[in-house]
Amino acid sequence: MPGLYIGSTSGYSGKNTVSVGLGLAFQQAGLAVGYMKPVGAMPMETEAGLGDEDALFVRDALGLAADPAHTPSAMTPVVVTHDFKVDAFEGRLAGVADGGLVKRVVEAYQGLARGRDVMLVAGSGSMYSGKYSGVDAVSLVAALGGADPRFGALVIDRFEKELNYDLLLMLKEQLGRSLFGVILNDVPPAYLDEVSGHLAPFLEARGIPVMGILPRDPLMGSITVGDLAQRLGGKIISAHHRTDRVVSQFLIGTMQVENFMLHFRKKKNAAVIVGGDRADVQLVALEGDCPCLVLTGNLYPNDVILTRSEVLETSIIIVREDTFTVAKKMENLLTRHKMRDAVKVRQGAELVARHLRMDLLRQSLGL
Repeated sequence: MPGLYIGSTSGYSGKNTVSVGLGLAFQQAGLAVGYMKPVGAMPMETEAGLGDEDALFVRDALGLAADPAHTPSAMTPVVVTHDFKVDAFEGRLAGVADGGLVKRVVEAYQGLARGRDVMLVAGSGSMYSGKYSGVDAVSLVAALGGADPRFGALVIDRFEKELNYDLLLMLKEQLGRSLFGVILNDVPPAYLDEVSGHLAPFLEARGIPVMGILPRDPLMGSITVGDLAQRLGGKIISAHHRTDRVVSQFLIGTMQVENFMLHFRKKKNAAVIVGGDRADVQLVALEGDCPCLVLTGNLYPNDVILTRSEVLETSIIIVREDTFTVAKKMENLLTRHKMRDAVKVRQGAELVARHLRMDLLRQSLGL
């Protein structure tokens, strides 16, 4: 049975994006696709039982919600809750010593695979996440694939300052022929030539096919103003009807106005984080059409700023924390914000279709 485990060298690397992109591509080619996420790290209660938030999202994006086989428990037979971790740490978790958890995953996989042309299996965290309970990706790839050469792993390595080439070499040693290839994701424009001209050939020469190099796309790392306010625990006080505007980066407005204007002109779709008492910077940001202002220190703007924000349709978010704390939160949010809205689904699918070597991947799967 052709099957692909989609894992990564670290969390938040693009597994959902690749899963949806590949699933849609296979469906467009006329293939019946099955999907599961064996180990769920984002527990979510549904009417049909406990599942994983990411798994349910991908299921819906692939149009499998009406499929009776794709129940929450079938797609995610192992859900990591707080009690699960405590039991595992204290040696009370059933199925660890005797491999029962792995058997549960294999049985769920076999059930979902019936009548399918190809199975997509999404990982959680990194390829080593879940080692404490015996359900890490390396172990699951071996258990699910067995001796079938049509089952293997596709590992995503996301660019964060650099790529994890040492870890990719280690995974090649551990997975052997089961490592179908790697995807180098979120590569900044300045590094594309180096990655394609040096790193990719280096990996290929060591038996690690590079299935695709995905360039950094600002939209994939963006967040709406409404989501941003919710994640920051802030309150929107103006232009409530424009919370669908997109934020893809941020700028801290602690500098002098002249310096701020110089940097602001270079930033597109940048939220401006500034103290509530800096009306000078706030006004420049509003007139420059920033997607939103994030005012720190729980300080409200004056009436002039509030009126201009309504006229220019730029939302203002009030947060309690100081500017530095909010900036750190913003950095994490833009790095780890998950693909949830329809625009990102389409964009992610287009990135996968455009940059992945689908012919080579299909050959590895025997399709």
